[in-house]
Amino acid sequence: MSARTPMPLVSGVAAPLVRANIDTDIIIPSREIRSTTKQGLKDGLFAGWRYTDIDARVANPDFVLNQPRYADAKIILGGPNFGCGSSREHAVWALHEYGVRAVIAPSFNAIFYGNCIRNSLAPVTLSEEYIATIAAEIESADTPALEIDLVQSEIRTPSGARFGFSMPDEPREMLVNGFDAIDLTLTHDEAINAHRARDAAARSWVYAR
Repeated sequence: MSARTPMPLVSGVAAPLVRANIDTDIIIPSREIRSTTKQGLKDGLFAGWRYTDIDARVANPDFVLNQPRYADAKIILGGPNFGCGSSREHAVWALHEYGVRAVIAPSFNAIFYGNCIRNSLAPVTLSEEYIATIAAEIESADTPALEIDLVQSEIRTPSGARFGFSMPDEPREMLVNGFDAIDLTLTHDEAINAHRARDAAARSWVYAR
């Protein structure tokens, strides 16, 4: 079994970054990718927006993640087509290393979505209207935090408002249980073994050594 942490619930500070077409080069510029590992990427996260001087790492006070209110954000509220652009998995690695555990957006690039699932980061699809409503509440709430219940398919806001969402069964099962693709396959172990037994009886020559 994998060593991933089960994630039935994501809760924490939510940062509104509601812009369309936030691509992977914005999330982690290519110049910030200096290794092939998952470590050492968080300082380069959103580098073009996060710093007024990238080389000197001078923080841009206007960027949402640099504002004390949204420090240590675990959830990002995004816009349509989040994670478009190149297929670099480093974009998800950088978000995860920074501490982000979920992105809520109206739509995601398919490859980015898959990379999120494989790296224990929940990509939650919600309408632009609902995201705008949640962002407005977050911006005025005393504590800008959300709860994302992946079991109940529900987002809960500080005021107690609830927003339902849908997620395919396999991605949800992987996130909730901390499964990787192999773990997911092994949940069907009984059916796999039964099929092999039937097949061996019908085609014994295939299994001859």
